[in-house]
Amino acid sequence: MPITKKEIKKALAGNLRGIVSHQKMMPPNRRLRAADSDKKRLKPSSVLLLLFSEDNELYVCLIKRPATMKHHAGQVALPGGRHEPGETPLETALRETWEEIGVTADKIEILGSLSELFVDVSGFLIHPFVGWLEEKPIFKTNPAEVEKTLLFPLFKFRDKLDETELETVSGRLKVPCFHFEGEIVWGATAMILAEFYDAVEENQDSFG
Repeated sequence: MPITKKEIKKALAGNLRGIVSHQKMMPPNRRLRAADSDKKRLKPSSVLLLLFSEDNELYVCLIKRPATMKHHAGQVALPGGRHEPGETPLETALRETWEEIGVTADKIEILGSLSELFVDVSGFLIHPFVGWLEEKPIFKTNPAEVEKTLLFPLFKFRDKLDETELETVSGRLKVPCFHFEGEIVWGATAMILAEFYDAVEENQDSFG
């Protein structure tokens, strides 16, 4: 395989690129930092970058949100959602992953986390975690929150950055993206993937 879970854990423990990585996949006219005036509308949330290896490829489990969702309807996302009272960010990521795709916490090894990400258009303040599965998951999806799952081959698409025009809540925008199985991976999900790619690349020389 191109990278082991031990190497990923080491990469996540190093210096993360944060905004530098996020900017590579950022839609135009967006802010990456919340201002004081945003505090009342912030929605603390967590997502899980859930990884597994198969046939010499590293996959991440993505979901497509139903068109009926209040926020980010119809978009490709990582399993996750808003914090509930009394939860830690990691507890939120694990709970949401179980609720949305049926993967239980006991099957997931947490390797680390990525940089916090502010989503200007919806007010979400996202805490991304990285988890590892020892085998390809069997999903049990919640149709109220997940239209379908996608197994995205990370290293196959590492250098396949594309661009497309989309109708967004901010109007029609040209955004950086990945095209995969008829879907468009863009916005916060693509920004989080960009930082994962950078973390791995930054530490590649120290692996072995």
